[in-house]
Amino acid sequence: MAMFVHLTPSANAARVRRSGIRAVSHGRDASLPRGLYCFPVLPSYTLTHQWLRELARRGGPRGLVAVHIRLPDDEPVTVGRYHREPTTVTAAEAVRRLAALPDPRGWEVFVPRPVTRREVHRIRAVSQVTGWRYFPDSNGRTPCTCFGCRVRGEYGSQRLRQRRPHFLDGPPPASAVLVRRIAAAGSPGDPEQLVQALHWFGMRRRGPVDQLAHLADHPDPRVRRALVWAIENWSSPGATELLHRLAQDPDATVREAAESSAPEA
Repeated sequence: MAMFVHLTPSANAARVRRSGIRAVSHGRDASLPRGLYCFPVLPSYTLTHQWLRELARRGGPRGLVAVHIRLPDDEPVTVGRYHREPTTVTAAEAVRRLAALPDPRGWEVFVPRPVTRREVHRIRAVSQVTGWRYFPDSNGRTPCTCFGCRVRGEYGSQRLRQRRPHFLDGPPPASAVLVRRIAAAGSPGDPEQLVQALHWFGMRRRGPVDQLAHLADHPDPRVRRALVWAIENWSSPGATELLHRLAQDPDATVREAAESSAPEA
């Protein structure tokens, strides 16, 4: 049996003990079903838990915990460095490959299925200052302030964006300006103009759900997908209901985007 570590917010610990680890992550290989990321248990504590500081940037207020899982040696998994094409191997081979690397930082293993309660070996607390942030050897390099890299609410993030604004992802226009742009796009509306306006709405934490809800009926699925991405992180009243409505969309790509974004009922 191969031993791996999966890092998850401590708020999930009780659920993991009760029913295992859900398959909620998308792997680098789009042909695989959803699953979970993990890393082999190596002799080095720091390397084993190297992803902790990076994942903690998006974790809950009580930090992360390490879930040790045992998988059969012949379990199919993928292994690779982040942002690179992974390779499908067995669990035992993934452990062997990563243990043999001179520098396994930034590597990850993806299990394309949920992990059952019986496969959870133990759950334990870990040092919350272990590992790297952003990417290995990032210390001393200028951080990126694009929308994909920055973390909302992270300490000092607003000051960093003001000091180093990104040329593409600068401060979004005011909500009222975006609403006027959507109205000016016409009916049903030019898809390119609507997608651009929804892109800026996606950089906000709240927004006028009632003034965007009609876009859920737009004939172009690109607009409906953009609507999902715009409101998926909103805390505004009605956002959750609109996501559940989009989860019933006739277009498969819209349904998938909405189902992965909508909170459980």
